[in-house]
Amino acid sequence: MGAGISAGFATETLLSSSSPSLNDVPESCVSSIFMHLDPPEICKLALLNKTFRGASSADFLWETKLPSNYKYLVKKVLNESPQKLTKKEIYARLSQPNRFDNATKEIWLDKRSGKVCMSISAKSMKITGIDDRRYWNQIATEESRFHSVAYLQQTWWCEAIGELEFEFPQGTYSLFFRLQLGKASKRFGRRICNLEQVHGWDVKPVRFQLSTSNGQKAVSECCLYDPGNWVLYHVGDFAVENDQTSTKIKFSMMQIDCTHTKGGLCIDSVLIYPSEFKERLKKRVHTIS
Repeated sequence: MGAGISAGFATETLLSSSSPSLNDVPESCVSSIFMHLDPPEICKLALLNKTFRGASSADFLWETKLPSNYKYLVKKVLNESPQKLTKKEIYARLSQPNRFDNATKEIWLDKRSGKVCMSISAKSMKITGIDDRRYWNQIATEESRFHSVAYLQQTWWCEAIGELEFEFPQGTYSLFFRLQLGKASKRFGRRICNLEQVHGWDVKPVRFQLSTSNGQKAVSECCLYDPGNWVLYHVGDFAVENDQTSTKIKFSMMQIDCTHTKGGLCIDSVLIYPSEFKERLKKRVHTIS
């Protein structure tokens, strides 16, 4: 009887050990399934077991998640050869904020969609009178990606102009100015905003403009508002049809009515996002006509 019981346990153990498990699924099959998931989901599933971890590193998988111009981005932004990096490593590195052009521009991939996003510092713009400390100052702040913003104390003529030449992936993009009325700081760990110098922005509207090398243009006007808070002012959209060609973009904001002074303005940056992100950003975006 004892021998029969032992044999039964042995048979049960053998059947149990031969039962299929997730580890038995070929990595190539798992990778093919992963192609239908977004990157954060893939990374979570990679923690389950060795097979999933191996499948999550397949080059053919991550190439589908990368933007079509990823080779250009690796060379331009990472200063690396695409052949020396795995596709997963490329995605991981491009998903982090990366500075280029003397650290005046920053680019990153949206981690979920792999779409290209960009921020352009005020330091890369031509701002009228920026070197005259009677009118403008560069102030340090933790509220900017670039840790400093251009602050206007007072002027008659406010004009900021920027240019960019870049190979964007195909798609439609939206351009925004990130501005704030007032100068923010911290006191006893709390955020405060000095509005003493804010004036003149409700008298006449600011004129925003956008143009591209292939003839696309956008013009909009708006009085600045909501003192003490950062606002994204939507200038316009542009479309990229050929990701193998550089797109030249010119953008500007100006309030040059010399019948009154204006002041108390922080210029942080210009942001470029895929147009489909406008819904996500709408709490921070002011659409202007």
